[in-house]
Amino acid sequence: MVEITVDGTPGHPISPLIYGVNFGTTETLKDLRIPINRSGGDSASAYNWRIDARNAGKDWYYESLSCDPKAINDQFGPRFISLTRKGKAQPMISLSMLGWQAKLGPNRARLASFAITKYGPQQDNDAVGMFDAGNGFKPDGTPITDNDPHDAQTPSDVQSEQERLRHLVKQFGANGVPYVILDNEPSLWQLIHRDVNPTGLHADEIASRVIAYSKAVKAVSPKTQVVAPEEWGWHGYHYSGFDQQYAITHGMDHTPDREGITAGMDYVPWLLTQWKAAGHPIDVFSLHFYPQEGEYSDSDKPEVERARNRSTRDLWDPTYKDPTWINSVVALIPMMRQWVNQYYYPGTPIALTEYNWGGEHHMNGATAQADILGIFGREGLDIATRWGDLAPDMTVYKAIKLYRNYDDHGGAFGDISLVAHTPDPDEVSAFAARRKADGAVTLVVINKRLDAPAHVRISLTNLPDQGKVQVWRLADNALTHEPDTRYSEGVITATLPQQSILLLVLPREKKANVKRS
Repeated sequence: MVEITVDGTPGHPISPLIYGVNFGTTETLKDLRIPINRSGGDSASAYNWRIDARNAGKDWYYESLSCDPKAINDQFGPRFISLTRKGKAQPMISLSMLGWQAKLGPNRARLASFAITKYGPQQDNDAVGMFDAGNGFKPDGTPITDNDPHDAQTPSDVQSEQERLRHLVKQFGANGVPYVILDNEPSLWQLIHRDVNPTGLHADEIASRVIAYSKAVKAVSPKTQVVAPEEWGWHGYHYSGFDQQYAITHGMDHTPDREGITAGMDYVPWLLTQWKAAGHPIDVFSLHFYPQEGEYSDSDKPEVERARNRSTRDLWDPTYKDPTWINSVVALIPMMRQWVNQYYYPGTPIALTEYNWGGEHHMNGATAQADILGIFGREGLDIATRWGDLAPDMTVYKAIKLYRNYDDHGGAFGDISLVAHTPDPDEVSAFAARRKADGAVTLVVINKRLDAPAHVRISLTNLPDQGKVQVWRLADNALTHEPDTRYSEGVITATLPQQSILLLVLPREKKANVKRS
């Protein structure tokens, strides 16, 4: 029997913006009641708003290609804002700071940064879309370094992106662009966009670019919230792009920027000190995070599923040392909060604008997603937008629906956090909250076990000692409404099948005795 305790004493508010996504369709936004929708990623760095084209960078043979008006992941401009607003969500768009943007050939033809006809045979090429587009490496693995960046891209600057924002504000109004992200994972540009940015940027270059672009944003749209730095992961939190590139050959000891620019400070905290010295250029502090044991895949191998079960601790647990190459305690949300409180302005909103634990078509992915959303609420994250496709047949889609619209009538997990405790969150985790609108208490219990049910005993304190229980269950990729039950003496018992999620809703009753702790 797994003993779970829930304390009904009201805690902190849960931000609704933690239930965000990237590139959500209007239909997805409506069905999941998604509050915020992000347009970002690698292609956003080289998006040319004047011709509606993007350069895919390393993700797809460094090709510049026309954006498909029917493809949701190709929406970086006005179409994205329109479809997002139709879904009753807030758009979060990315501005480019890369300094280069896609260009197209005659009749909007694709262009290649490493054309085989110009630079010779290469290790790989786009055999399905543009045969001439190589991957930028010679057959022996040597990188091509003498390419002309003008082959497939054209220079851009802060004035061009300011003009882009001006057009959007004119079209959608002063409140039509609530969030602007300043590019995407800049400390990886020397890898993702090496056709135009072969050398990693120094820490002070990123600091100054953010300040300049923020000023341009505020000059056009003072109410728009500026979001940065959008760094990619553990090394991106601690080392500049220049230092990461240097370390490939020379190792992490004595990296030039850390010794010569940041005076020994980690890269991202140092950025915060520079931005604070410049005034208040960013309004939301944002990072990305992906687990590193193969979780970000659709694998259902037991070792990967066990990694998914435990690695959500990276988001919160100061006693959990990540066993991968990270080899350190991450405790991401507390770390982000500590960084803004110490190095920037206390209380600055913190955002995780890309994350994904994989397993989208397996119940293990659903239990991980449900665990993550519960952690976000409990730990006080302000904004989160999940990366990756979503479709109604996916298990993770249904896990999100359990939190946001479990009954197809707006039924949702509560917005005032309550304390829920379980003995081993790698096996069974639980999250509780009260809804302000109707006073109902909501409890999510997650059985992460791969091959065994979980018998749970939930003890309630500072809550009614008896009452009605509404039950929803996600198991075997089916979200079902189970028969209502009742509980008494402040105790609820239930059995969860292996890899399943249980949502219990305790409606507020007019007269009830409250069991005190």
